Amino acid sequence: MSSNGTSPLTPLAQEALEALATAIPPGGELTYEQAYAVLAEEEDLGEPAAKDIIEKLYNKGRLYEVEGKLRLTDYGSE
Repeated sequence: MSSNGTSPLTPLAQEALEALATAIPPGGELTYEQAYAVLAEEEDLGEPAAKDIIEKLYNKGRLYEVEGKLRLTDYGSE
């Protein structure tokens, strides 16, 4: 069980997070359009599905937004 109180991600959300993590340079960021393109290419998701996954990742604290761009939290450093 997770000690930080968050529920685990679905397999699709985890795969999407990993695809985004691969696409973002360390300490970098992506625009929403870039994130949608990554998920379209890597996970074969259309924009509505990509938006939904990104929203879920955001709500679970795995992504955050700075000046309209997405950044990853340090989820992999656990």
